Amino acid sequence: MVFVRDDLHSSTIVGWREWVSLPDIGVPWVKAKIDTGARSSALHAFDIEELDGGERVRFWVRPWQRSVEDVVQVECAVHDRRRVRSSSGHSEERFVVLLDVEIFGRTVTAETTLSNRDQMGFRMLIGRQALRQGFVVHPGRSFLAGRAPKLIRRRNRDHA
Repeated sequence: MVFVRDDLHSSTIVGWREWVSLPDIGVPWVKAKIDTGARSSALHAFDIEELDGGERVRFWVRPWQRSVEDVVQVECAVHDRRRVRSSSGHSEERFVVLLDVEIFGRTVTAETTLSNRDQMGFRMLIGRQALRQGFVVHPGRSFLAGRAPKLIRRRNRDHA
């Protein structure tokens, strides 16, 4: 583990992409882009359904690109709704949920928007709100926190 020390606290250095876990929703591995240009995090979700008058949301998570393996159904409280502008300039309202994200052996709570990321290279983005909880990004490195088990990486590569 690599740390940077400043006068207030130490930070963990992560690469521009990392394997992360979402333990509270049953997703053991998902490849994430570490995105300092995004305020909140984003997760690939589909069949998003509003429940209880908008207090809760149900959705499906597919951690592997172009694969139906390991699909997880999730139901959780809605933290917020936000108008989010994508990198292509398209603006849409999204549900925001609070998810625990485990990265480099540390668990942080991330404000996570739900959106269909089928056409994107990464199933998840980790944004500034989560990163400011003790992470610094090394833009020239990848997978500093380690890699998913070989079987998981092979399955992900075969479906990429």
